This record gives sequence, structure tokens and C-alpha cells, in this order.
Amino acid sequence: MVPVAQRQADAPPPSRQRPTVAWSRTSVNFLLDLALLVAFLTLAWISVVLRFVFPAGTAAAGWTLWGRGFDDWSAVQFALLCTLALGVLLHLMLHWSWVCGVVASRFSRWRGKSIRPDEGVQTLYGVGLLIVVVNVVGLLIAAAALTIQMPH
Repeated sequence: MVPVAQRQADAPPPSRQRPTVAWSRTSVNFLLDLALLVAFLTLAWISVVLRFVFPAGTAAAGWTLWGRGFDDWSAVQFALLCTLALGVLLHLMLHWSWVCGVVASRFSRWRGKSIRPDEGVQTLYGVGLLIVVVNVVGLLIAAAALTIQMPH
């Protein structure tokens, strides 16, 4: 058994211990905004390359940029679009109380009385809005799939 004095002597001095890193809400928001900016700029760059550098999709067979063909870059573009959409969704979730507060203040002015839904109601509004948006996008994709025409 090691005596207490021996254990304390073996411990590193307090100044050499690593401080714990606490992620503040501001740090999380900043990093998320930075990631969204990088994803957007990369998506914009790939979109410009696909539109103006490569020939049209059907004529781009065999053309490569940095070892990747048109279809590869198109797949990266779609992956970035999905990443950006998820990042925007996360951003909205982190700022949902603020969004609800702005909407409530506008409705309060319009109706002439104060409206301030509690957090549970705000969550229900958010989930309901997400369900509506996902269904509208799904219906538009279904309409496109059902009405696309093959060449004659």
C-alpha cells in the first residue's frame, strides 16, 4: 500500500493538468455556422464546376477532374446538399425558441394582445412544421417520379 504522502508526490502539479473544455452555446453556434458556410461554399463550387467546367451531363462521359468523373462529382454535390440540409435543420432546432419568439411577437402586434407559447407548444409547432415540410417535399418528388416522360 502506498502512503498518502507518496501518492500526492506522484501526482502532477495542478498547473500541468489539462483544463476541461466546456462547450458554450456560443461556441456550438459558431462552429455550426462555420460548418454551414464551408458546406455551402463547397456546394456552390461543385455546382459551378458541374455546370460550367464539365460538358453537359450526357456529353461528360470520360471527362475527369482530379480523377473523378461527372457522376462522382454529382454524387458529392448531392451528399453536400444533404449535409447542408441537416445542418440547417440543426441550426433551426438550436434557435427554435428565438424563431417562435419572433413569430409570437408579430402575431401579438397583429392581434393586439400578447402571445407567448410555452416550450411544449413550441416543440409541437416545430414537429408539426417539420412533418408538413417533409410531406410537401415527398409529394413533389412523387409528382416528379409519376410524371417524368421517357424519350420516344
